[in-house]
Amino acid sequence: MESLAEVRARIDDIDGELVRLLAERQGLVRAAAAFKADERAVRAPDRVERVVALARRRAADAGLAPEVAEAVWRAMIAAFIELELAEHANGRPS
Repeated sequence: MESLAEVRARIDDIDGELVRLLAERQGLVRAAAAFKADERAVRAPDRVERVVALARRRAADAGLAPEVAEAVWRAMIAAFIELELAEHANGRPS
């Protein structure tokens, strides 16, 4: 990279890829919601911890600070849990 503009353009490209992947993940979260009967199943704290631990390991292997991965994954998971709970509350679990 030879300029800040080039770095920012590449960041914007990556952000676009991330949005596409998050949309795909959201579709899978909605599909999983159909199998969950209650709030505890949606929150699934044991599953959250396994997913975060895996993200930390993958981050370390990829050269990403595990602390960054954990913060991002926890925020992402929390947002999807809130979406899923809202859909359950509205009678739309999928």
